[in-house]
Amino acid sequence: MRYEYELDFEVRDYECDLQGIVNNAVYLHYLEHSRHKYLLSKGIDFAKMHEEGKDLVVVRVEADYKSPLKSGDRFVIRLNVSKEGRLRMVFHQDIYRLPDEKLVLKAKTLGVCLLNGRPIVAEEVERALFS
Repeated sequence: MRYEYELDFEVRDYECDLQGIVNNAVYLHYLEHSRHKYLLSKGIDFAKMHEEGKDLVVVRVEADYKSPLKSGDRFVIRLNVSKEGRLRMVFHQDIYRLPDEKLVLKAKTLGVCLLNGRPIVAEEVERALFS
């Protein structure tokens, strides 16, 4: 699969549980951070949008855990984004351990833009991501 964005990370000690592996909830933080960095790289300004009453929110996350990460492991998150219907954007995110490129996690995150709590098509997001 060809990806349009990637971001490197390293596992920090405090992200691991008693088993010595990254806690499952931490992966959601990794995914969120990579989505935010991707959107920022596309010129999407969260603070400005919020001032206008618009917020990008996650409505669903599906994650398939394939292999664990441990403290000190380096990894990369790669992503693509697509449309689902008129309002939803879908982030396809895969995590690979480095340097061996072992698949760690496959995720699908659905998001929408809300204006004062109601779903809308945000023109600035459409232009940045899909044109």
